[in-house]
Amino acid sequence: MGITLHSFRRAALAGAAFTVAFAGTVMADAKLPSQLAWTAYGTGTAGYNQSVAIGGALKTKLGVNLRVLPGKNDVSRTEPLRQKKVQFSATGVGASFMAQEGAFDFGSKRWGPQPIRTLMMNNGAIGLAVGVANDIGVKEYKDLKGKRVAWVKGSPSLNVNTEAYLAFGGLTWDDVEKVEFGGFGASWAGMVNGQVDAAFASTSSGKVYEMEASPRGLLWPPLPASDKDGWARMNKIAPFFQPTNATVGATITKEKPVATGAYPYPVLVTYPEQDEDLVYNMTKAMVELFDDYAGKAPGINGWALDKQNLKWVVPYHAGAVKFYKEVGKWGDAEEAHNNGLLKRQDVLQKAWADFLAKNVAEDAWAAEWRTARHAALNAAGLDAVF
Repeated sequence: MGITLHSFRRAALAGAAFTVAFAGTVMADAKLPSQLAWTAYGTGTAGYNQSVAIGGALKTKLGVNLRVLPGKNDVSRTEPLRQKKVQFSATGVGASFMAQEGAFDFGSKRWGPQPIRTLMMNNGAIGLAVGVANDIGVKEYKDLKGKRVAWVKGSPSLNVNTEAYLAFGGLTWDDVEKVEFGGFGASWAGMVNGQVDAAFASTSSGKVYEMEASPRGLLWPPLPASDKDGWARMNKIAPFFQPTNATVGATITKEKPVATGAYPYPVLVTYPEQDEDLVYNMTKAMVELFDDYAGKAPGINGWALDKQNLKWVVPYHAGAVKFYKEVGKWGDAEEAHNNGLLKRQDVLQKAWADFLAKNVAEDAWAAEWRTARHAALNAAGLDAVF
């Protein structure tokens, strides 16, 4: 089964429409070890705050201590997972989809395509967007031309997402002043301090509330679903984005939502060799304890079972599949889609092995791998995307 760019977009859009009732109260009987660890975005971010809230429910109901390790970029969140120092990672599209693709920082010699597996994801009421300082006269993304835009080192997901928003406005990185920062938090501190004018974030991140309260103020320029050309430009860069009306976040209320873009965030992931029973019970605990952590952090309610998109762009772990089958959420369509994604990962893994065997010179590495990756995916009838 070929997973095309069209099907990537269709699967992403399905996340907003996938609703199934999960009736009745479930007792928390998941079996987990007394100690767990996972990585998340840095302290103060939506992903970190939600992880801490989930940890509180695990401790209260199951006696499980969850250690949350903050990581400032995709690589620093994935490295402990790869080294088996943590069991899971509550991460973004960079350390899930882009890691799978062997793209950007994951195209370096020490990485390559990663066989990432999904457990669950947050499809909530938050947006994932480029916020803009409200003191520079910008009203639409096209107005960012010539303005200072944050670039976060080691975070291809943040940078590609920002590029996608620029593309919506008909711009590229060449049209703006790129300002480099060492981490996500630093980029938003730079916004508050006047070093930069725009940066990417979750609309519910603690950092964006700080920006809202600052003298500069905060604006989320609109991303209307009706702008088909803008969305076409955006999805060409980042096919995992979908239109959404954000109702949670800085400057945002249910009464005054913002038309913007989103994709699942955080995404709880692991590697395929992680113990199937552990993954099964982690997934089960996330569902069973939902009422205990719901409402405990901004945007956290997107972890609900009825908001799961089981046909996203990264395949599910066998342990998670076992759980979804048990609760009647996994059928033939989900199985076929997942198998197609596994095939994509197999193509990427083989392409990487063949590429390594060529002993390409360091200075030609990035360009040669990009060419090899595109050729392998295209030969298999799959979209290269990046």
